[in-house]
Amino acid sequence: MKIFYSNKQARKAGLLIGAILFSLIIQAQKSLVKGVIRTSDGKAAAQVNVQLKEIKKGTVTDGDGSYSIADVEPGSYTIIVSFVGLQTVQKNIQVTGHETGGLDFTLVENENQLAEIVVTSSRSMNEKPVTIGKLPIKPMDLPQSMMVLSKDVLQRQQVLHISDALQNVSGVYLMGNTGGFQEEIAARGFSFSSSNTFKNGIRYNNSIMPELSSVEKLEFLKGGSAILFGNVSAGGVMNIVTRKPKFDKGGEISFRTGSYDFYKPSIDVYGSLNTKQTAAFRLNTAYEKAGSFRDMVKTERLYINPAFLFKLNSKTELLIEGDYLKDDRTPDFGTGAINYEVADVPRNAFLGVSWGYNKVDQTTANATLTHYLNNNWQIKAVAGLQDYNSDLFAAARPNTSSAFIQTNGTWIRGLQKSRTAEDYYLAQLDITGKFRTGTINHTLLAGADADRYKTAATTFVTTAYNNALSNTSIKGKNIYDTINVFDPYGSAFNKRNDIPYLAPNLLTTSPVNRMGIYVQDLIAVSDKLKILAGVRYSIQENKKASVDTLAKATRGFVAAYTSKAFSPRLGIVYQPLKTISLFASYTNNFSPNTGVDTFNSPLKPSIIDQYELGAKTDLFKGLLSVNVTAYKIVNSDFALSVLNPPASIPAAKELVGEVTSKGVEIDITTKSIQGFNCIAGYSYNDTRYTKSNGHNSSVKAGDRLRYNPSHTANASIYYNFSATSALHGFSLGAGAFYVGDRLAGRNNTATNPTYKLMALPDYTLLDVSAGYATGKYAIRVKITNLANKLSYNVHDDNSVNPVAPRQFAATVSYKL
Repeated sequence: MKIFYSNKQARKAGLLIGAILFSLIIQAQKSLVKGVIRTSDGKAAAQVNVQLKEIKKGTVTDGDGSYSIADVEPGSYTIIVSFVGLQTVQKNIQVTGHETGGLDFTLVENENQLAEIVVTSSRSMNEKPVTIGKLPIKPMDLPQSMMVLSKDVLQRQQVLHISDALQNVSGVYLMGNTGGFQEEIAARGFSFSSSNTFKNGIRYNNSIMPELSSVEKLEFLKGGSAILFGNVSAGGVMNIVTRKPKFDKGGEISFRTGSYDFYKPSIDVYGSLNTKQTAAFRLNTAYEKAGSFRDMVKTERLYINPAFLFKLNSKTELLIEGDYLKDDRTPDFGTGAINYEVADVPRNAFLGVSWGYNKVDQTTANATLTHYLNNNWQIKAVAGLQDYNSDLFAAARPNTSSAFIQTNGTWIRGLQKSRTAEDYYLAQLDITGKFRTGTINHTLLAGADADRYKTAATTFVTTAYNNALSNTSIKGKNIYDTINVFDPYGSAFNKRNDIPYLAPNLLTTSPVNRMGIYVQDLIAVSDKLKILAGVRYSIQENKKASVDTLAKATRGFVAAYTSKAFSPRLGIVYQPLKTISLFASYTNNFSPNTGVDTFNSPLKPSIIDQYELGAKTDLFKGLLSVNVTAYKIVNSDFALSVLNPPASIPAAKELVGEVTSKGVEIDITTKSIQGFNCIAGYSYNDTRYTKSNGHNSSVKAGDRLRYNPSHTANASIYYNFSATSALHGFSLGAGAFYVGDRLAGRNNTATNPTYKLMALPDYTLLDVSAGYATGKYAIRVKITNLANKLSYNVHDDNSVNPVAPRQFAATVSYKL
């Protein structure tokens, strides 16, 4: 077993650590005024304004309710605590020098009342911190592009899937819908694996469509996040935050219906478990049953999401959350392609077998223990586990295993069957705090995490199920029957409907352990200049995998290998005004590589460098927020097959390729302006192979990577009629989402000269909605793809899934 690390990365990490340590020795000069603002039920009050009246100097509280005002001369001051919709609080204080602490305030309102005020006042895009960042950093202080979609946005747009929500986020998009049972997300030219998708800060397996009925908000951190999570791809990370327990009694019952026999009831209830209000609960549950615009395709889902909050004492709380999702649907690999062109068949035509199924269940449990050491420091421990199981049995994908669709539409169908069982465990410990060295303020994160995957994947024999048939020509072959894609339900061929038995073949068990330690410091050199610096050291151990041939009762092994890497981060933020933030940053992440080199040694991990430059602005007193980001991502260690490998190692690889992604993103949002709310965005991306190892390489320099649109654009507007209007209670909405040209198919190479790329047309989706709310009742209606635009999401040339046509949805809800 060999272990790899980069001396270059180690030197960079050492310099960053040195910079952090150097800043810690600067001596104190002026005073610091600090404290914590909490709600009446003891919860942190974020984004509350705190100001010293005499010098008109102030700040807003962080996510933990803390605030600090630096560089204050000794003297008498009036401190003012205010927030839209709250009663203003004033207090006379005396600043004597060095540090004036303990200036804590308790608001009259509880957490729920404050949350309602926050929704009404509509925080700007740059006032919504992300919990996935681990460190309580204001968005204006973060040298990274981000986006948060709150519950009110998701509800008024009646978001059902992640792909619906992505229509509000620039640069993050759907790259595929393979099999119709998963949504493949990507950003900045790089796909999101399960390592990049989180629920409440814990990874979830994104081979299943997540349930959104219990979501409080969706968080997107674009670009590099390896310092926080280790092995993640370069495009960014997504975090689904579910609704938390509350101590007051309440909830909501809703029912959604729509086109193609769609039905979905859901329930959300919460309240206190005792009179002392030291224990609270929340339960979300939903059931979904639906047909599809695709013939014979059906879906049935059940979701349960319980959560419990315990206040163990005044400084310690324990949050326990569970999550169960069962998803049973018809696998659907689309309408097919002929010679790398989308087949001209109806949008609804289904090419699979009617009895096919993909059954998935995922169970997650996690516990978060938070202890406040004092007003400035806290410790958070997280433990989680996840059990994922999938069972797929369906027609084989078109155009795989040489079973190509012919030009006349004839396709010889085979079968596919697989099972996956995956166990995932996580332990994480973070300590965060604020302190001061001289005139410099620090917000520090230090932590460690460890997780473990154990995946058992079973394949099945697809060449023996015909052996008992009288037709000797198909014995020993994966041939189920023959259809014509232009008339898939016709009687020209003898179609089969039986479900044959497929025997288990190979069982591959793959354990993977990951560990990391990290430190990060937000250094406020002054009110205008801030530096975010940190480093992570990660270890990934791919343990020896076993491969069992079940029919022969034999076992083989795949060699173990270990990857090690430093992931540094350095960002600079300059704020000429409190409403303008300019930033530049560098970070990298690592990607483990499979395979061996020409010396039969495991490949070292690829180091992917990322550079980001941007501006965040809150204009017109925060009514309009405009953020612009430019980036460049370079993987200069891209693994390619060796052109002339040794005879003893025919599959040898070398790290000589290069992939470069560059682009620009614009995000625009408004607060409520005379009842109007707007969200808009635009992204440009160009991701290409920029180096290869010769003409016969498996990739060609200059070729675009597949599935990534060059351009995306989004715009939505929502209007809520005012209380003085005759139409009070009514609301209207409209949205447009544009996806530019993309490529699918397969890259043409010297070894595969018949491969071709498929050009996919651009398209625009138009949605309209309306709603009415009165008292505890509300109704919302929505029409999607109003123009009935047709386009496709395509994987290779074997899953050609059309976008949904015009559809109708309506949701009725009642607040408990």
